[in-house]
Amino acid sequence: MNGQNRSDIRAGLQVDIVLKKDQLTGKLTRGTVKDILTNSPRHPHGIKVRLTDGQVGRVKHIVLDKG
Repeated sequence: MNGQNRSDIRAGLQVDIVLKKDQLTGKLTRGTVKDILTNSPRHPHGIKVRLTDGQVGRVKHIVLDKG
């Protein structure tokens, strides 16, 4: 799943985000969602979130648990 729909994202999900400093390279950072920062229901570049470690970025992928 991509991270463009706010309804798909909730606290506790594991996601891959792009940090502001990594936007040019597209490098992904994996973490667990703590807060959803985007208020609109949809965003074309991904919903902005804060991870449990404090990093902020836009969701590119929602990591689905294969267990």
